[in-house]
This record gives sequence, structure tokens and C-alpha cells, in this order.
Amino acid sequence: MKQHMTRMPRGSHCKFSFVRRAAAWTPSLHQQATTTTHHVRSVHESRKSQQPTRSRWLSTAQAETSAPSFTARLGSELAQMESEGTYKRERVITSPMQPAVSVQGSDAPVLNFCANNYLGLSNHPRLVAAAKETLDSHGLGLSSVRFICGTQDIHKQLEAAISSFSHTEDTILYPSCFDANAGLFEVILGPEDAVLSDSNNHASIIDGIRLCKAKRVRYAHCDMAELESALRASASARTRLIATDGVFSMDGDVAPLHRIVELARRYDAQVFVDDCHATGFFGPTGRGTPEHFNLMHEVDIVNSTLGKALGGATGGYTTGRKEVISLLRQRARPYLFSNSIAPAVVGASLEVFRMLLEGSLPVRQLQDKAKAFRASLTQAGFTVTGAENHPIVPVMLGDARLATEFADELLLMGIYVIGFSYPVVPKGQARIRTQLSAAHSDEDIARAVDAFVKVGKKMGVV
Repeated sequence: MKQHMTRMPRGSHCKFSFVRRAAAWTPSLHQQATTTTHHVRSVHESRKSQQPTRSRWLSTAQAETSAPSFTARLGSELAQMESEGTYKRERVITSPMQPAVSVQGSDAPVLNFCANNYLGLSNHPRLVAAAKETLDSHGLGLSSVRFICGTQDIHKQLEAAISSFSHTEDTILYPSCFDANAGLFEVILGPEDAVLSDSNNHASIIDGIRLCKAKRVRYAHCDMAELESALRASASARTRLIATDGVFSMDGDVAPLHRIVELARRYDAQVFVDDCHATGFFGPTGRGTPEHFNLMHEVDIVNSTLGKALGGATGGYTTGRKEVISLLRQRARPYLFSNSIAPAVVGASLEVFRMLLEGSLPVRQLQDKAKAFRASLTQAGFTVTGAENHPIVPVMLGDARLATEFADELLLMGIYVIGFSYPVVPKGQARIRTQLSAAHSDEDIARAVDAFVKVGKKMGVV
């Protein structure tokens, strides 16, 4: 079968991304399917019948005979998304987040392989109990921002726990890590400064950088030669900040942090890492990308989240030097103008860090499961990307509609995944991003691999 190879930029630390296209696949294949191995087909068909169609969107746009109105223009954009297979629909879950979830209309659970529930804590009994206890002791909410009357003792305790776990001086909490990224750069960087950002950084980093007045330089993904050139070219800047994801969420590859830190020290730059897809489960004790590279005291600023591995509820944070954190408390707009994190979430998050410090969480087991799952898919003929021991395992398909149809077919077999396409990933690099959880059993993983192989053969991918 023909393979199309998309090569990363010259000098990239990260692996090449191979995109396999199925010559035998057509958009009508899903409709032609007449058999199923799972009870959720009725759910799937019901969901399809309720989906807006291209003609529905176009009927709005075509009703305009003069210059397109506001709603007609939006309808035209929606119709184009439909035709390209990039329109995103939300499946409705009616159970707690766990390895097996109930999808609305289905009569039995399906295995979830697309959640950020890396440590399996989203419905952990200890966290649920801690949340309930804190709800009773500290109430539902605070109806305030932190600097007015929105800081409770538990907020300060959680910030201290994160600092202790991260080996940093201080921490500031936000409603989300998107807010943490949105609030950071405009506070610490000005017109005299420069920020050097990896081209594959998360959207929240990109948006946060847009808000600051520093000179903005984007270097090719994981390309250390290009980063060094940018550092040389920005030598006159007052402060230079290198900004990178620790683990890139769509590809599952790891930033070459050891080389980034080396360049930063050589050129007197600062290092910022967004570690949302590493905190709690990557590195020997789950302390993320800095620990993975034995650089716990070498990264200047780390942003991360409570909404993925650490319970999956909500909340983000910045941790680092006390001067950085203190200035953020004074000037970061998402901190100053957003309500405090709800007490129940704070109480549950405190319990997560107790568990991490106890060493009772299955960090190593998760990494082993990721290796086994990746190896099985590769052996079956799929093209996967990412780091060997990271639980993000993207299965590259190339075509957007193929990715969507592939995910729908997997749901019929009891495997819940989602197809990702433009603009979330570059055009022509559509994929199914699978994510392992420590709560997945070996039988769950084997069942997922078997389903991938069957659908892959049916659709001409393997």
C-alpha cells in the first residue's frame, strides 16, 4: 500500500510523521456497512439522523439573494465544514468518566480511549470522598476572585502542595491552564523582550503570546538549529523566553528539553514549559518532562493543569520562582478577573498530591501499557507517532473524513475514540488520537487493538 510521508523540519528531534492513505476507501463505505459487532449501532444511526446536513446549512445561505448576511456567511462556513468532514459533534456521556462509559442511547458501556484520564483518577473513590468532605466544610463556591474574598486556606494549601511536588518556590492557581497561559506572557514580557515559541505549541500558548508586546519568533517544531539561530538573532532583547510544550498533545512527542535548557543557559534565556500532558504520570515519579530529563531545577516556569491526569475536574497553575508568581498575582488578568476554583475541586486536588507523594499511583504501569499498545498497533500495520512510553498514541490516517468514519466504526465495536482533523491538526494529517489510562486493563487494551485491526482491514487502511 502506498505511503505518503510528511517530514518534520530539518534537524527535528521529533520523529517523522507517516500518513497512510487507504486507496480502497470511499466516503460511502460507512453507509454500505450492513453488519455490526456491537449494540451501539442504533445509537450511531440515531445520532446521524439528528446531525445537521450540508443542505440544511446551505438552505440558510442560499436564501440570501443579495450580499450574504451575517448568519448566511456563518451557515456557509458550517456547510463547508460538513463537506470536508471537519464538523465536530459531541457525543453525550451519561456516566462518570472511567475506562468504560455509557453513551446516551446505548444499552451497554463502551471503552473510552480518548480521555485525558491518564491515571484513572476522574472517578477515584478517594477523590470523590475528598470532594464531598470539602463541599461540606468549605461550601460550593466563593462568588469572588482571589484578591477580594476568594482565597480559602485550602487554596493556599494546594499551591504549597504543588510547589513541594514540583520543587519550585511558589505556585498560583487559575480556573484552567488555558487561563494560566493566557495570563503569563503579557505580565512578564514587554516590548524590549523576545519570546521564541515551538511551531506546534498548544493553542493556549499561541493565544497567550499574542497578548504580549514582546517580539515573537516561531521556530520549526523541535528544530534546535533553528532555535539557536533565533537566539542569536534576538541577542539584543532584554529577556528571551523559550516557550514549549513538554509533550505535544496531538503527536505525543516529547520536546528535547535537555537541548533547550542547554541553549537557554548558553544564550542567557529563560525556559517555559507547558506540561499538561506530562504532570503526574511522565518521568520516574510523575513529575513531568523536567523530571524525565533530570532537569527538575533547570526549568524557570512550568504551567500545568488539574484537569487531566490529576483528577480531571478543572483548574490550572503556574509554578516557578517567587518573583514570577508574585507579579502574576498582581497583574495576570485571568487571575484578577476570574472566580476562584471551587472548594470541592481544591479539596480533591489536595488528595491527588497526597497520593502522588505517597507513591501509590501507577505511573510505571501506565508507561508499560502505553509501550505495549503502541507496539501492537505498529505490528498490525498502523502508522503511529509519539514517544514510546507516553500514553498519547496517535494513529495517522491522513484524510479527515476517513478519520471521522474510522472513529464511528470503532464506536460500533464498543471503542470510543475521536478523529482529529484540520484546524486541530494540519491538513492532510488527520488522525485518531488514542490515549491510555492506568485504569485500562490488559483485556481492555487487547479489545481495542482487535477493534482497530478489524476496522482497519474493513476500510483498507491495513
